[in-house]
Amino acid sequence: MARKERRGPRLDQPKERSRSLRPSVDSEVAGRLSERVARFLGSWRFVGYMTLAIVLWLVWNLAAPEGARVDPFPFLFLTLALSLQASYAAPLILLAQNRQADRDRVQFQEDREQTERLLADADYLTREVAALRMAIGELATRDYLRGEIRALLEELNEKVDEDPSSHKKSGE
Repeated sequence: MARKERRGPRLDQPKERSRSLRPSVDSEVAGRLSERVARFLGSWRFVGYMTLAIVLWLVWNLAAPEGARVDPFPFLFLTLALSLQASYAAPLILLAQNRQADRDRVQFQEDREQTERLLADADYLTREVAALRMAIGELATRDYLRGEIRALLEELNEKVDEDPSSHKKSGE
């Protein structure tokens, strides 16, 4: 009789991911978007657009006929809109600053590693140059060899002058 197979979860296989109602957000996409928004909010173009919008809002609500005014004098809706804009701008700016701080930290670490490699290379080259200088100090220079050859020639000439018969025998 065949053994009955178990229907429970298997330990040798990964669990299937269940679908979640929570939205999933790619942090890179959200970070790039926050940087773009923060860059725009920090630009003179945004300041100009915001100033123009506020001036138009004030002029319309002060100069328009009573029935056409959207936000009368205390400008509560304008205040609410500016507060809402600020409440969204602040976290986006902080996100962009955090991403920049992370990039700066990574760049600093890479610069530190590169500096350590450069220092190690400089140390190695310094030791190599010192070894070459020591080796060159032990080598015979051209002037030293010339002096030695002159000394040998003088010594030979003295020997030839002392024993002229040995010179004739070797020359014959």
